[in-house]
Amino acid sequence: MAFLPILKTDSDNIPDRVLVVGDPNRLDVVAESLSDVKEVAHNREYRTLRGTYHGQEIGAISHGVGSAGAGACFEEICQSGARRIIRSGSAGGMQDDVTAGDVVIATGAVREDGLSPKLVPLGYPAIATPDLIIAMHNAAASLGIEAHEGLLLTSDMFYPHEVLGSDLPLWQRAGVTAVEMEVATLFVICSLHGVETAAVVAIDGNPLAQDDGSMETYDPHQDSVKKAVADSLQIALTALVS
Repeated sequence: MAFLPILKTDSDNIPDRVLVVGDPNRLDVVAESLSDVKEVAHNREYRTLRGTYHGQEIGAISHGVGSAGAGACFEEICQSGARRIIRSGSAGGMQDDVTAGDVVIATGAVREDGLSPKLVPLGYPAIATPDLIIAMHNAAASLGIEAHEGLLLTSDMFYPHEVLGSDLPLWQRAGVTAVEMEVATLFVICSLHGVETAAVVAIDGNPLAQDDGSMETYDPHQDSVKKAVADSLQIALTALVS
């Protein structure tokens, strides 16, 4: 047993299978799907729950926004001995047919985050575990949820500025499906530890279709987005215990 200073709990409190989300408040939604729920720690944006889903014990942990803080969370989860970590989050659509209310299962991620280049060279891939990608598709099908599949862009920039502008059009042309802020970091850290990993995201808008990227009309609180968030959580939970 080891003490995890960022999560502020002992490693014995982290089950083998863990769902990670950005928003600590989203764990309240997760808890509604679990039985025997117990909050075991809460430190800054890092909130840790344990519970049972379909008869299997899982952990649910929030990691906040961005690669650096999330990476500290992912590292401690891996150090605790977890064997499977799935992220359920939100993202912006990058293709014309990926819009608010859609769900995307990640096959891999472009490493434009700030942390993973400090861990391994950029030639090192950020990819999901193939069996978990299949498990996510099976989960979506069993739940009657339609989902896109593709590469995510993990970027530390949310609001661009005119000095350097935005590279989103470049990644759109390269066929990237959606943009978010933590998945590549998760995939790299899990790969370094030999931990199974995957991600599914709810689309809360398309930054390339919103005011030429200025995000002035961005609204992640639409009903369609709330449903996509709930759907992505159910896909992740189902795959987590598959």
